[in-house]
Amino acid sequence: MSLHVIVGAGAVGTATARLLRDQGCDVRVITRSGSGPEGVEKVATDAADAERLTALTRGAQTLYNCANPPYHRWATDWPPVAAALLGAAERTGAVLVTLNNLYGYGPVDAPMTEDTPLAATGLKGRIRNRMWADMLAAHEAGRARVTEARASDFFGPGPVGTSHLGEYFMPRLLAGKRPWIIQGDLDAPHSWTYVPDVARTLVALAADERAWGRAWHVPTDRPVPLRTIAAQAARLAGVPAGEILVLPHWALRAMGLAVPFIREFEEVRHQFTRPFVLDSAAAQEAFGLAPTPFEEGLAAHVEFWQRRQRAAA
Repeated sequence: MSLHVIVGAGAVGTATARLLRDQGCDVRVITRSGSGPEGVEKVATDAADAERLTALTRGAQTLYNCANPPYHRWATDWPPVAAALLGAAERTGAVLVTLNNLYGYGPVDAPMTEDTPLAATGLKGRIRNRMWADMLAAHEAGRARVTEARASDFFGPGPVGTSHLGEYFMPRLLAGKRPWIIQGDLDAPHSWTYVPDVARTLVALAADERAWGRAWHVPTDRPVPLRTIAAQAARLAGVPAGEILVLPHWALRAMGLAVPFIREFEEVRHQFTRPFVLDSAAAQEAFGLAPTPFEEGLAAHVEFWQRRQRAAA
């Protein structure tokens, strides 16, 4: 059986590990804590340790980068981790498949495709663009085989945590209270990417050499405004549909003075104050992938949070 190494056990890392496990693959999940789903090998190590990561990747068909350092530590944590991942891919021959977001495009005025310029003005977007440039250079020089999957905000079954549809939104909505979001226009069209679709895309890109040497957008259904989502989620949960509380911009800035994580949202505020739409036609056409219908994904998202709420009671 083929070996696949996954760095990170968040929502996507866990979903990818389970998908590969269920396909009969050998899966090794690497995290600082040694966490991961049942039925896979779990290893506790620092992904920035290049020698250790290389040793753990030897013999693997694919190395998946599903890591996600704390928001406010990207500038210090991402460079050594990214270098270690690329170095491991170069030394072992494993295909490096990286999960990325849309920060690299910066503010946009039209739906984003893979040809949209990487014109990020913020630090986090520039960091991710540098990582991709380094990977692409290694690929073009014949030192590594790489590809990247770019997704919008996560939703679906799994610990999406600080997503706009995560910790700050669902528990209050399910309790019949006003859900709140950190920032945004409640009626602006916004793309949401379903976590199981991300896992399926990562695995597809790893297995198809046509995917290597370029980035792809994860198949994502039509954009849906936050106000619509709140109403649909409340109906699915059987609770009153309360008005969403939007944190004023001045309050966001004030909170950021004391909370580093909150402070980082200022850079990506544009994603929720205007239409933010992902075009994933390229991956859908190339690999025969289709996004999960939004309503189906939202039902799974609500069900996950209901189970989590019951377990915490």
